[in-house]
Amino acid sequence: MSTAVHLGLDIGGTASRWVAVNETGVEVAQGKTSGATAHLFNPAEKLRITAAFEAITAEVTAAGYAVQSLTVGMTGFGSAVRDDMLVLVSGIFALPSDAIVLIDDIVLAYMGAFAPGEGHLISAGTGSIGVHIAAGDAPNIRVGGRGILIDDGGSGSWIALRALDALYRQIDRLGPAAEASPLGKRMFELVGGQGWDFVRSFVYAGDRGRIGQLAVGVARAADDGDEIARGILVRAGQELAALGEALIARVGRRPVGYVGGVLNLHPIIFDTIRASLPGSDVTRLETNAALTAARLQSSGDAAWKATLTHKPTLG
Repeated sequence: MSTAVHLGLDIGGTASRWVAVNETGVEVAQGKTSGATAHLFNPAEKLRITAAFEAITAEVTAAGYAVQSLTVGMTGFGSAVRDDMLVLVSGIFALPSDAIVLIDDIVLAYMGAFAPGEGHLISAGTGSIGVHIAAGDAPNIRVGGRGILIDDGGSGSWIALRALDALYRQIDRLGPAAEASPLGKRMFELVGGQGWDFVRSFVYAGDRGRIGQLAVGVARAADDGDEIARGILVRAGQELAALGEALIARVGRRPVGYVGGVLNLHPIIFDTIRASLPGSDVTRLETNAALTAARLQSSGDAAWKATLTHKPTLG
């Protein structure tokens, strides 16, 4: 006989995590599968997120659990895909629509860090975005988060692309000497070979999550003493601080929290963020977004339940 659980999903560009809790919000199981985005308008991304959902429901079912409610936070989610996403999720998890809450991943991260209206949150992962979720009727404010072709300053993808740009400008000027630099060695190591053919295939045949993984090479090169790599990481910190500055300008001074894998790349990134926001309460937060999602419909915060009910298009 299956055990009833509330399921929470955190769907990110590089990985998707799930947590199941019982009626009192105690975690009973967790797992991880491939990343995806909520860009259903992109056929490839629709296949990716469908595969992630199917893998998760298979794992949960195999573990002997029956999902009675589902809360999903997804990168790239918005009102334009809400109806189609609800149909997709409802079908895969065999749940009625009133048992499903769909939000984007930054709103989910905010839920794990602040009460409505309490602070500003900036997420720096594969992409980057800042948000203030207001209480009551006040408008929500978002800054950044426009994708790697336009913005996502300071994100993993941004770091990777700035590094490749800088590397190839050096190669154009200096030739093989630049390829042998710490940055060149680290980047070519991650793309699987030295030379433009390897880089071109990796970048143009990949998605933003794959591109963002190259940021690890930039951090390693900085540790190896590469000044170009170090400068890019400093600029990343400045870009992420600018998101905090934008929220402060729009809403007013509040505690500013930062989350996301980019902060784990190198200490200089968060050091730069903090130095760029003097006079602000700047904190690096550790949240379990999937657990926050799972608890929303079991033991979740009443203020957040009210906010999501009052603002059904949140996210």
